[in-house]
Amino acid sequence: MTGEMRRDVSVIVADDQDIVRDGLVTVLSLVDGIHVAGSASNGQEACELVEATHPDVVLMDLRMPVMDGVAATARILAEHPGTGVLVLTTFDDDASIAGALRAGARGYLTKDASREDIATAIRSVARGHATFDPQVSARLVSGLRPLQQVPEDSSALADLTPREREVLALIGDGLNNTEIADRLFISAATVKTHINNLFSKLGLRDRAQAVRFANDLR
Repeated sequence: MTGEMRRDVSVIVADDQDIVRDGLVTVLSLVDGIHVAGSASNGQEACELVEATHPDVVLMDLRMPVMDGVAATARILAEHPGTGVLVLTTFDDDASIAGALRAGARGYLTKDASREDIATAIRSVARGHATFDPQVSARLVSGLRPLQQVPEDSSALADLTPREREVLALIGDGLNNTEIADRLFISAATVKTHINNLFSKLGLRDRAQAVRFANDLR
């Protein structure tokens, strides 16, 4: 052991309902490895807190006064691209999900998520990974048109192989690497290779960007 201590993940909680916001702050303050840097009752306050504290993650509600969660997410990521936004909301309809993803949210949970689920998602988003509630993934899978229906001569996809287009479609549907491998009957290592290739060709930084890119093409 080097004796080096791992830094806690810093989080801001943004929710307009006092009891929900205070409850989340209390619960997350008890989780090892997570530090609550502050809380906000609307999107404007969340933006100001991000500017002041530079957190790793913002746990963001969507429906808030003054500035809603979608607008706040877009502003935060434009001004502080190193901060990840994890949506935590009551709403799992297509419009809410699409709005959050297009604004740049890296994760999406509904408020029936457990403390463990929220903590795990916060850590995942802090590492730059995309994370979605199973219900949200199900809506993405069932409610959105497969990417393969996009014309193959689309300029956005011109450099991708047919298999890379399939992998991108399944990323957009919320599948992880193992699920993609099972769906396409290939190895997880092969899936990773395809993902690395399509990320390079499309100039994508992470899986959250790939999800938004795929869904914008539908």
